[in-house]
Amino acid sequence: MKILISNDDGYNAAGIEALHAALKNLGELVVVAPETNCSASSNALTLNRPLFVRQASNGFYYVNGTPSDSVHIALTGLLDFKPDLIVSGINNGANMGDDTLYSGTVAAAMEGHLFGIPSIAFSLIEKGWSHLDSAARVARDLVEKVAREPLAAGTLLNVNIPNVPYEALKGTRVTRLGKRHPSEPVIKSATPYGEPVYWIGPVGKIRDSASDTDFGAVADLAVSLTPLRFDLTSYDSIETMQRWVNHEQKSQ
Repeated sequence: MKILISNDDGYNAAGIEALHAALKNLGELVVVAPETNCSASSNALTLNRPLFVRQASNGFYYVNGTPSDSVHIALTGLLDFKPDLIVSGINNGANMGDDTLYSGTVAAAMEGHLFGIPSIAFSLIEKGWSHLDSAARVARDLVEKVAREPLAAGTLLNVNIPNVPYEALKGTRVTRLGKRHPSEPVIKSATPYGEPVYWIGPVGKIRDSASDTDFGAVADLAVSLTPLRFDLTSYDSIETMQRWVNHEQKSQ
C-alpha cells in the first residue's frame, strides 16, 4: 500500500513524525507537508507565486505553501505514482463541528478526496501533544483496517481522538458533525503607531453535543469517526429556487 502523509502543523511537527513512525511498516510512505504551520488555512491554494519543494534530512518533503498545495503538488507532479491512501495529521488540536470547514488538516485530506483517493484526517482534541502515542496507535489501527478492507474511492474520514492513554479510550463511535455558536467578537488592538489591528476571537461555545456528534463522542472518551463529503449543495433549497426561476421566466 502506498500512503501519502501530510498535515497543517508543518513538516517538523511532532504529530506528523508520530504518524509516520506509526505507519512505517504498513506500506510505502511519502511525506509532503507545509514548511510552516498553516492551521485554519482551509482549502487554500497558492496561485499568486511559485512554490518550491525541498527535502529535509529525514526524507520528508516540504512545500512553502498550504496543506492543499502540498497534496496537490504531490498528486499532480511530484510523485510518480498514485497513492492508495492519504493521511493527514496528527493535528495539534481538535477539528470538529463547524471548525472542520476551516481546518488545514481536513483540507489536506479533502484534496485527496477531490482526486478520488481515500483520505483520513487525524486530530488530537487538546493542544500540547499529550498522549500523542495513543493517537498514533489509533491511526495505525485504522490504517491497518483499511489495508485489510480498502475504502471506496473518494472516501473522506475525519477522526478526532481524546488525549488519554490508549487503554482509557472508550472505543470508536461513528458520528456526525456537531455545531457551535457563532465565534466570539474580534479582539481590537493597535500598532505602536496607533493603527487599529484585529485578532480573530475565540471559537464559539458548543451548541450541539448530542451523543451521535463528534463533540459527544470525545466527551465520552470515544474516538470520533465522521465520514465527510465535499458536496455543499443545499438540496432542500433547489425546489424553492426553481420556483423563483419559473416565476421570473413567466413574468418576462
